[in-house]
Amino acid sequence: MTHTDIKTDININGWIARLPSRWQSYAILMRLDRPIGWWLLLLPGWWGIVLGANGAQGMVSSDIRLMVIFFVGAVIMRGAGCIINDLWDRNLDKQVERTKTRPLASGQVSVLGAVIFLSYLLFTAFIILLMTSGVTILLGFLSLIFVATYPLMKRITWWPQAFLGLTFNFGALMGWSAATHYLSIEAFFLYAAGFFWTLGYDTIYAHQDKEDDEIVGIKSTALLFGSRSKFWVGFFYMATITLLAVSLIVAQAGLVSMVLLLLPAIHLFRQLADWEMDDPENSLLVFKSNRNFGLLVLIAIIFAQIIPKLEEVIGFDIPDISIPHIGFLVSVLQ
Repeated sequence: MTHTDIKTDININGWIARLPSRWQSYAILMRLDRPIGWWLLLLPGWWGIVLGANGAQGMVSSDIRLMVIFFVGAVIMRGAGCIINDLWDRNLDKQVERTKTRPLASGQVSVLGAVIFLSYLLFTAFIILLMTSGVTILLGFLSLIFVATYPLMKRITWWPQAFLGLTFNFGALMGWSAATHYLSIEAFFLYAAGFFWTLGYDTIYAHQDKEDDEIVGIKSTALLFGSRSKFWVGFFYMATITLLAVSLIVAQAGLVSMVLLLLPAIHLFRQLADWEMDDPENSLLVFKSNRNFGLLVLIAIIFAQIIPKLEEVIGFDIPDISIPHIGFLVSVLQ
């Protein structure tokens, strides 16, 4: 499949096709037709909530409530971020084959209409944010600086994917602080793991548009790395798994969680093996598979909750991590 075969990244099938035509444009403006974006924004937040609940002696109903709040918030803020991105990029989007039919670029939605809708989304997100802790609210406001300025990065640096990593993974810090009402080193390791994960998957995503990006002057790690992109994505993914492991160790998540971390590690290895850098359709499929990676990590973290309860039921202690001087390591990192 050649680059020119891709005509649009919009999917109007399914439930969106049943909406009134005017509503369809705003749903597409929010990227509700492509849920992968809010999954990738949501999952680090869920990681933080569940791992933080482990440190707070187990999940309770309030933590389940937080996961629901973060789900709604992720969908809304991903939509808001997309509108901000499209407002900045509407003239550039007209020059890229995959994006020229987006609502703002094509004129289906006016700039004023997009701004009014964006204001509504941000107000709704603010109300949702007030349902969390004080630390989380402060982090939410801080994240808006990154959300608002991210679209500029592709114009001034070859590393816009790094800035997206800083932006998209605030959920790890916010999830942890929402569950615990404070921040600690485990949350920052989780945030760093998400940062490198985003660097990897968004480099893969950027390979869809590298020909058009080069023509219109948009910068990306896909263009920066070129034929060495697989090496760099592999490096970023290794850093992701390493930092996730450190986070779990410091949080004393347990041996089973550490063993289960092998599953997302294998998933990332398969991504690299399956990725065809010069095939836009393949790059999109590999990029989308990162939802499954995030869910596998979540499962590994959840087992830190399940094992203590299982030990109570069976009356048998499941062996914990056995690493020399682990107690010293944990005390130093904390």
